[in-house]
Amino acid sequence: MKRYISFMLVGLFVAFAGCDSDFEEINTDPNRADGDLFEPNLILPTVSYNYGNMVTGYTGSILFQSMWVQVLASTSTRGANYYSNADKYVISGSTNNYIQGVWNQGYQAASRINQMQQLAMEKGYTNLNAVGDIMKVLTLSFVADIYGDIPYTEALQGQEGLTQPKYDQQSVLYMSMLADLENAINTLGTGTDEITNDVIYGGDIAQWKKFGYSLMLKMAMRMVEVDPASAQSYVEKAVAGGVFASDADEALMFSDQNNGYANSSANALNVQDDIYEVRWSKTMIDFLQATDDPRLPVIAEVPPAGLAANKNGNVVGNNDPAVQIGMPNGYDLKGQTTDIGKEPNYPGSTGEGDDMAPIGNYSRPTGIYRDRDAPIFFLTYAEVQLLLAEAAVRGYNVPGTAAEHYEAGVLGAMTTIGKFGGGTVSSADANAYVAAHPLDMSSPQTAMEMINEQIWATTGLLANFVESWNNWKRSGYPVLTPVNYTGNFSNGEIPRRQVYPSSEGTTNSQNLSDAISNMGGDTWTTTIWWDPGN
Repeated sequence: MKRYISFMLVGLFVAFAGCDSDFEEINTDPNRADGDLFEPNLILPTVSYNYGNMVTGYTGSILFQSMWVQVLASTSTRGANYYSNADKYVISGSTNNYIQGVWNQGYQAASRINQMQQLAMEKGYTNLNAVGDIMKVLTLSFVADIYGDIPYTEALQGQEGLTQPKYDQQSVLYMSMLADLENAINTLGTGTDEITNDVIYGGDIAQWKKFGYSLMLKMAMRMVEVDPASAQSYVEKAVAGGVFASDADEALMFSDQNNGYANSSANALNVQDDIYEVRWSKTMIDFLQATDDPRLPVIAEVPPAGLAANKNGNVVGNNDPAVQIGMPNGYDLKGQTTDIGKEPNYPGSTGEGDDMAPIGNYSRPTGIYRDRDAPIFFLTYAEVQLLLAEAAVRGYNVPGTAAEHYEAGVLGAMTTIGKFGGGTVSSADANAYVAAHPLDMSSPQTAMEMINEQIWATTGLLANFVESWNNWKRSGYPVLTPVNYTGNFSNGEIPRRQVYPSSEGTTNSQNLSDAISNMGGDTWTTTIWWDPGN
């Protein structure tokens, strides 16, 4: 798939240069290509990468949600103090910049999608336009799930003179997005145009339909507590249409470092301070160890002793499950009561003197997370199956039992972790694990807890930290103990949204004010529409 991204620039050159016979007709402006000449399919790789870049790295997910939801942890004090936003909910010097990352990149991505769609419709590319609608819903639903009410129905109309769009209330917004998504799915295949330069599905319309229905399922399950009737209706519609049937269907994008499309999370985790500072949370490691989860040796390692080895991402650590130790969230290295050395189960430092590593005994992510060519997972088969398991527990009309979907989801998670390109979980180990840990159906609550803990773990281990956080907000699982660090910005509660970027107060002040009023505030703990506030 990488070749499609790297060929994009070649395609652009051919589109602009391969027309010598008509030179006089198009040579009205040598620096500008005519719209009729430009091929909109050439924008599709950029559209895909823009979404992938938004959901990873320093845009916000590692700096906020990864530790809010206790997948990762950091002492945040040896050079990488920017992780204080995440691990302790404490402002760092660049917090305001991080706040606006998803907002700015989300609307930039949506604008590029809009550009692709306008060109597509000028050429009668019905299928490409429908793919654009799916990508637009994917992108802006991600933005909405982080901030709450956002511009949608009036967004992206700057060329028409609408520069201050209204914010759609999320209850209305979700219905609009689901309707647009359904229309896009139904439109796919009605055109004669081929989808080219597609780095996700290689132009396979049937696969795009499955992705559309799987996205519909995920969005519908967001609403189970606030609009159960609509949630059930759209879940059943998605299942009838055809969601992911195996891990071969899942939506992911391989990165391409050599051509400037590196995995942004890997970029972050290759920063020397990050290599040292970022550890797996105690919550995550304890969860995996409690059931002898075979993913543990694939994802976690204890570095060799000493600060130099701890800062070296090329050094391979010890991945024996028995030695893995997760770091508790909310600690620092300041020598006071919250110093990690004062934590009751502190395992001690490694190394000596100037080479001493105070957090050296805690588990860090393995090299698969530092691979700049690693894939970015948009939506996986495992997540779809686990959501279907919950839908079955809720009594929705879905084929198969909750236990069957749960088993398929866990097996899928074991397979998908291998797509990072590092270690894998063998089929024998995966099957033994699901046989030993079937879904407990003794009560709906027990089943819900198991299902949603697996969603949290699976999305977290695939570095889809925002999805881990969103599903935790929706379900309340896993049950997490908040950090209450001095000076935190959320009153000792786990943040449930990001506040609006300050720039909106300047460029769209009245509509922003209306949105804040509709939502009941603009704080880190204001609940968005579908969040029941468990």
